[in-house]
Order: sequence, then structure tokens, then C-alpha cells
Amino acid sequence: MSLDDVKAPAGAETAPTTTRAASRLPLIALCLGFFMVMLDVTVVTVALPPIGRDFGSSGDLAGAQWVADGYTIVFAGLLLSAGSVGDRLGSKPAFLTGLGLFVATSIGCGVAPALWFLVVMRLLQGLAAALVVPTSLALIQASYDRKEDRARAIGVWGGIGGIAAASGPVLGGLLVSAFGWRSVFYVNLPFGLLGMALTARCVVAPRPQRVRGMDLPAQALGVLALGAMTFAIIEGGHQGWSSPTAVAAAALFAVCGVLFVLVERRVVNPMLPLSLFRQVTFSSATVVGLLLNVGFYGQLFVVTFYFQQYRHYSVLWAGLAILPQTAMAGLASALGGRMTARTGPRAPMTLGLLIGAAGFFGLLVAGRSTPYWALVLPLAAIGFGTAFTMPAAVAAVVESAPSNRSGVASGVLNAARQVGSAVGVALLGALVAGAGHFESGMRVGSLISGGCFLVGALIAQAVGQGRREPFGDDLQCSGSR
Repeated sequence: MSLDDVKAPAGAETAPTTTRAASRLPLIALCLGFFMVMLDVTVVTVALPPIGRDFGSSGDLAGAQWVADGYTIVFAGLLLSAGSVGDRLGSKPAFLTGLGLFVATSIGCGVAPALWFLVVMRLLQGLAAALVVPTSLALIQASYDRKEDRARAIGVWGGIGGIAAASGPVLGGLLVSAFGWRSVFYVNLPFGLLGMALTARCVVAPRPQRVRGMDLPAQALGVLALGAMTFAIIEGGHQGWSSPTAVAAAALFAVCGVLFVLVERRVVNPMLPLSLFRQVTFSSATVVGLLLNVGFYGQLFVVTFYFQQYRHYSVLWAGLAILPQTAMAGLASALGGRMTARTGPRAPMTLGLLIGAAGFFGLLVAGRSTPYWALVLPLAAIGFGTAFTMPAAVAAVVESAPSNRSGVASGVLNAARQVGSAVGVALLGALVAGAGHFESGMRVGSLISGGCFLVGALIAQAVGQGRREPFGDDLQCSGSR
């Protein structure tokens, strides 16, 4: 990928790029932050059992599970607000703030004296991650003028995230075995500090949008709605869908969701302009992102459980067993980004979703005595299809939104993906737990995941079709980036 001819947008700070290495530094800086955030999602999972044991009876595994769940709730709930904050206050300051907070809370997690303190630090890490993800995409858009260069950069960005997710289980198993669970948080420090240094020096800074007000009522309602939805899904999976906690959280989501829409329709400068969803490409790609994560992360959870609990692999060997699925991410994301640059997003989204669906249906053969080699190709197809699709979906969302709303647009997509992950894990996990036999529950889950990918492939046909619709005065570009 050649980035030599990329120009900084008008009105933005520029840094000299006299060499090929220098021209890649902005992307390297932004990918370091994203790598750290995505690594933390999977590297912590293998540390939950020793965390529960370390904190004794007051910190059993059920309590330690909130170390992961609390992060997900805050991450999903604050993505929209973080994207809006980045658009209005500046993507570069917001990105640097997120990196700094992630580094600080990683230290806090590593020195946590009690479970409650660790959970609080993880909640703050969710806030930091919400600042990093949408602003990194907005900064990629600001750094590369040409669509082709942006598509390739997004492909690299997505591939780095896939590599981080793939390396998490194996790296976590090695770290926990050698140095204890606290080391999985300290591993964030070099990535965060290097990312901060390179971002401050090399990344262009788009001008913040000069819009009055921060739409605080909508931000609060958006956080409550997405947080309540995620909480309801998690608790429904743990306690049952009819449990009082799950029902109350679902009711809170419904009320806050309706109020959010009413507020956004009436305010002058909305945090999430609803007119974005009149753009067919934006809406379709966002739904594809949600379905993608429902299928992929739901089945990833089940497959991990399958190897560890059903086939009795160790934590390290279970991580190695799913490498065919997760290790495809780097290659597939790069290829998906290149195809998106050449053909537009519809073709790679469709192709990737069909390949992934075939992989899910291939897992229907999985049983207690199924030879491992028979699972390699389905796992690889799932990983390849998912990673191949994501750069196209991200590019479709970013390109369909005006530049002054790129942060909130990417925030919508990533919020949908996080909610999709929670739905997938809770739904497919409940199927496995409630099934009379693990294999039957896993097969139903594979059918659901494959069905999500097939529906996504149908929806992807709407991407890029029709004229770009007007967004209204609230979305007009101000002439600065």
C-alpha cells in the first residue's frame, strides 16, 4: 500500500512527510490505539477464572465476569457520545485523552486491591475505549484525501484490530501462566504510550466543528438506552429473559430510546442527526455491522466454550485451536480494504458475508469426537469472511456521512457492533446453557449465526444504490475538516 501521495485536508494541521516511513506514521499511530483497545477485549477473558480465585469468596467467577461485562456496557453506551465529542471538540484531543485514560486505568487494573476497584477501573477503560475507536476512524478520514487511500487505510486499521483479537487468547494464556493475571493489563502500557507519542507528533488535527451546545439530554438518554439494552441482554443470558432485572432493563431501554428519538427530532444541533438514517448506504452498513457481530462473537464464545469445557482443552490450547478463525483477520481485512478501494463496498461485503455463512454451516459437523482438522476450514472461513466484510462496512458508513459527522457516524456503527456482540454472546450462550445437549445447542447457534450473515448479504445489496440524499442544514460541511 502506497501512501506517498496522500495529502492533508484543507484547514488541518499538517506534518511533513518526506519519506515513505514518515507517510505511514499517522496510520501506525492510530492503529496502535485501536490494537490496544481490541487486544484488551480478548486478552482479559482468559484471566477471569484466576481473578475470581485471587479475590476469594467475595470475588467468585460470577462476580469476576463483570470485569468483562462492565467494560462492554460502558463501551457500547458511550460510543455515540464519544463520537459527537470528537466531532465538536476535536478528534485528535479526544483520541489522545482516550489513550491517556486507557493507560492510566490499565495501571489501576494491574494494582487493584479488590474486585470492586478492578470493576471501577474497567468501567473507566470502557469510557477510554469509546473515545479511541470513533475518533481513530475520523482521524483516518482527515489524514487521507482520496477514497482509495482511505479504504486501504481502513483495511489496515481493521486488520490490526483483527490481529489484536486473534492474539488476545494466546497472549493472555501465556501471560497468566507466566506472570499472573495482572500482567494482562500491564501489556497495554507500551502500546498506549507509543501511540500517544506518535499521534501528538504525526497525526493531522481536523478543526473541531463550531456548533453550539453539546446536546446533553440526548447524550444522557443515549447512554442510558444503549447501556440498558446491553445490561438487559447480559442479565437475560445469565438470569433468564423473564427475570425482573432483565425486564426492568429492557423497559428502561424502551423508554429512553423513545425519549432519545423525540429529543433528537426537536433540538437544533442534535448529537445524532436522524437524517443520517435516510441515507440507504449508512443504514444498511450499520445493520450489517450489527448482524456481523451477532454471528461472529456469539459463535466465538460458543466455540471457546466448546474447546475448553466440552473437549477439555487447556486455556492455552483452546486459544491455539481457534487461531484458524481469528488469525485470518489481518490478511482478510487488508484484502477487503483493497477490494473496497477498487469496487466499492457492496461486492466485498456480499462476498465476505457469504464466505462466513458457509463457515458457520460447516461447523454443524462439530461434536465431541470430530477430528480437529475437519473444523479448521469452517473456522478459517468464518474468520476470513468476517474480517473481509468489515473494512467495506466501515468505509460505507464513513463515506456516506458528511466529514463534519464522521466521528458520530463511526460511533453509530461501532455502537451497533458492540450491541451485536452482547446480543450474540447472550443469545448463543443461553442456547448452549439451556440445551439438553451441548452439541444441539451449538448447532442451533451455528444456524443462527449463518442466518445472520445471509440476511446481512441481502441487506448489503442496498449499499451504494440510489442517490445520496440531502442531510439538511445540520449536516452541511462547514468547509473545514
